[in-house]
Amino acid sequence: MIPADAPPSFDGHRETTYATVHAVAPFYSVLIRINPDNPSSTTDFVCDLCTEMPTPTDGGKTYTFKIREGVTFHDGSPLTAADVAASWQEIIHPREGMSSARESYFIMVDKVEASDATTVVFRLKFATNAFLPSLADPFAWIYKKEILDKDPRWFEKNIMGSGPFKFAGYEIGQSIKGVRNPDYYHKGRPYLDGFIGIFAAKQAVRVDAIRADRAAVEFRGLPPSARDELVRELGDQITVQTSDWNCGNLVTPNHKRKPFDDVRVRRALALAIDSWHGAPALAKIATVHTVAGIVFPGSPLAATKEELQTLAGFWPDIGKSREEAKRLLKEAGAEGLKFELMNRNVDQPYKYVATWLIDEWSKVGLQVTQRVLPTGPFFDALRHGTFDVTVDFNCQSVVNPLMDIGKFLPHSVYAENYGNYDDEKEIALYQALLHETDTVKQRSMIREFEKYVLDTQVHMLMTPWWNRIIPARSYVKGWKISPSHYLNQDLANVWLDK
Repeated sequence: MIPADAPPSFDGHRETTYATVHAVAPFYSVLIRINPDNPSSTTDFVCDLCTEMPTPTDGGKTYTFKIREGVTFHDGSPLTAADVAASWQEIIHPREGMSSARESYFIMVDKVEASDATTVVFRLKFATNAFLPSLADPFAWIYKKEILDKDPRWFEKNIMGSGPFKFAGYEIGQSIKGVRNPDYYHKGRPYLDGFIGIFAAKQAVRVDAIRADRAAVEFRGLPPSARDELVRELGDQITVQTSDWNCGNLVTPNHKRKPFDDVRVRRALALAIDSWHGAPALAKIATVHTVAGIVFPGSPLAATKEELQTLAGFWPDIGKSREEAKRLLKEAGAEGLKFELMNRNVDQPYKYVATWLIDEWSKVGLQVTQRVLPTGPFFDALRHGTFDVTVDFNCQSVVNPLMDIGKFLPHSVYAENYGNYDDEKEIALYQALLHETDTVKQRSMIREFEKYVLDTQVHMLMTPWWNRIIPARSYVKGWKISPSHYLNQDLANVWLDK
C-alpha cells in the first residue's frame, strides 16, 4: 500500500515525496546506497552500480568510482559511466529550466565526469564528511543519457531504468505494477516475480487491506492505534518493526509578518511548549516519540538531554519556562496574541502535533486557530509566505546531520526553508561547520549552530521526532526497517514465505 493519491511525477531528481520513491524506486539503480541488509546504520554505504567503495584522493577532494560492466537498461541498451555522470550532472547542476530537489546538498561538488566507459570521477571544491552520505540519496536514480539529451523532462511521465523490476503498468490514482528483471546485475535477485503498489490516501483503507490480506505491507508508517488493532486481530500473522524516524515536524514563524519579526515573540512560542511531558502522551496516539534538537536522535552528533535543557523549549522546569514566555509577550506588546497556525491536511502526525501545540500555547494566553489545507495549496502558501505560523517538516533520507540541518538555513541558501528571514551569521556558522572534518570539533560547532537557531534567534521550533512503525504480514521477509521511509525501497531483497 502506498499512502498517497498518486505521485506528483515519476522523476526522482525533481521530487521529494515518498509517493514517488515508494512507487518508482524498484525500477531504478543508484550509484551507492545504505546497505539494504543493514539500513539502520548511518555509515554503512555499499555499491549498487559501482564495483567497490573508493578511497578519496587529493586530500579528500576526489572520488573515483569504477562502474559495473554488463549492466543494461530495461530496453536492452548498455549502461555506462556516461549515463551515471549525466544523471549526476542533472542532480548537482541541473540545466536551465530544470529543477533538482537536492542541488543544495552538493555545494561541495565542482564537477562530475566520465573519464572512460567504466569510470566516474567526482571532484570537490573542498573536503567534507557530508559528501558520501549525500551521494547515497535514494532518489538519485540513474537515467539513460541518450534520453536526457533528447528530452530532460521525459522521466517525469515515463519510467525506464536498470533496477530489479521492469515497469509493467500504471493506473492513475489506483496502482503501479512491476515485473521481475531477469537481467538484474545482482544475481539471484529480485526474489519476487513482481509487485503491485496500491495508492490509498486514507489510513483506514490501507489498514483494512492488510487486515484482509489484500495487501502485505505499507512502508511509510502507521500510528500506534493501527499497529495495536492489527496485532490484536491477527496475532502472529503480523510482525512489527519500529525505528526512530529521520523526520519531524517543525514550527516556522513567518518573520515577515508582525509580531513574528520580534525574537521575543518567537522565543515565547518556544518556551510555552513542554516536549518532555508532551512526547510520551503524543506517542500513544501519534507517530511521534523522541525529544531531540536539530540532529537525528540516533546520531553521535545529536545533543544530550543535558545539552538540550539549556535551550528555549527544552527547559526542565516548564513553570519557569512559561512565566518567562508570558514576560516576553508582555514586553513585546503581544499579550493574548491571536494568530493562525497553518497545517497540512495529513492526520499523522500533523494534525495531532498541531492540536497539542495550540493547547500548549493557550497556557500562556495565546489564542491560536488552525487552518488546514490540502497538500497542493499548503505548499503554495509555504512558498508564497501567506501564513502567520506554520507546521513545517524536516524529513531526510540517509542520516547526514551536516546536510539535514540545512533546513534551518535561510531560503537564500536552502530553498525549502519558509521562515522568510536572512541571517548572515547563521550562514557563516554553517559554512564553517560544513568545511570541518574533525568529528569532535563538528559536534561542538553543531551545538553552537543549534543554540543560535533554536535559542538565540528562535528562527524555528522543534517538536518531538517521529516514530516509524511498520506492521506487515508475517510472511513478508527480507525487508529491514531504516530511520527513513525513503530508504531501502527497491524491493530487491523482499520475498514471501508462502
